[in-house]
Amino acid sequence: MTPPSIFDVDCVVAGAGVIGIAIARALAVQGREVWLLEKNGHIGEETSARNSEVIHAGIYYDHGSLKARHCVRGKALLYQYCADRGVPHRRCGKLIVAASDDEVPRLAGIADRAALNGVGDLRPLTATEALQMESELNVKAALWSPSTGIIDSHALMLALLGEAEAHGTTTALRAPIMGGALEPDGRITLDIKGDEPLRLRARSFVNAAGLWSARLMRSIDGLPPSPDLALVKGNYFRLRRKAPFSTLIYPVPRDGGLGVHLTLDMGGQAKFGPDTEWLTHDDPAKIDYAVSADRRAGFAEAISHYWPAITTADLIPAYTGVRPKLAGTAYPDFRIDGPDDHGLGPHVFLHGIESPGLTSCLSIASDVADMLSRKP
Repeated sequence: MTPPSIFDVDCVVAGAGVIGIAIARALAVQGREVWLLEKNGHIGEETSARNSEVIHAGIYYDHGSLKARHCVRGKALLYQYCADRGVPHRRCGKLIVAASDDEVPRLAGIADRAALNGVGDLRPLTATEALQMESELNVKAALWSPSTGIIDSHALMLALLGEAEAHGTTTALRAPIMGGALEPDGRITLDIKGDEPLRLRARSFVNAAGLWSARLMRSIDGLPPSPDLALVKGNYFRLRRKAPFSTLIYPVPRDGGLGVHLTLDMGGQAKFGPDTEWLTHDDPAKIDYAVSADRRAGFAEAISHYWPAITTADLIPAYTGVRPKLAGTAYPDFRIDGPDDHGLGPHVFLHGIESPGLTSCLSIASDVADMLSRKP
């Protein structure tokens, strides 16, 4: 058997979801030689294609967390990028709705946290003010977030990838990393399975493999232990009829997520989700992406809390997504391990990049590129 060809390269980015593509672009724009590897046949097939496509404001996250910092900065970068490149998006705003008297006091805490995170445009509304905006709500009070928006995530990934490749990035699809090793000189050798086996020896390696990040770490000898990930499935249902809403509608958060919220796509179609279904395994290869249709009644009940006119018959199964959370807590932060954290050289390992990862992609990419450009 012929041994695989070995190529010395500058940077390898594993994972062509929105985070990996944004990182490849940031490195390529700096003049780095970049290989972007994706195990699937298309970019962004997993978490990046299976989410709410919301540009988040930065409201809910712990002050000082990576999620708070990257979301707030990433939101500004993303709106500017979309405007400059013509990526479809809309700053439609959202209402966070207290639908019962016991939920009203929680709005103040949400507003306080948002202010600490630098979200200065959040505005409290009375029930009358909220109903003037969206007349079909059941609402006791609300918060208005004018800087929340929606985006065509696939168009964003195509724009980022086109720019990365225009700056010399090599993209390889159906190119899973099967294993590798950290070499004594600090480079990482990667064994790539494809039409022809390939071995890349990278000066810098970025693990942006999303659901697969922990398994990828464990497959490469010499890398630090990977964190445990908890996989959380979220089901989505579409609205059968035209939505009477022009803004996004979110309930008060609970249960490890933001609740079954109403979002709109760029065509105005309403969808609901995600719910929170903690999987009993951590193997992304075993994920069943089928929508659990028997959850429809539960969706209708949750939605009726803030929109009484909803019926079970209004809901059509749409799609599901799975969030790779760091295990151990319902609201974990991102984890981004750079050279200062692991001491192994110019490599970056990302774990638990769930929501608001889409909003944060340009901010995360900027930080990763900066980590890899620093002299030791």
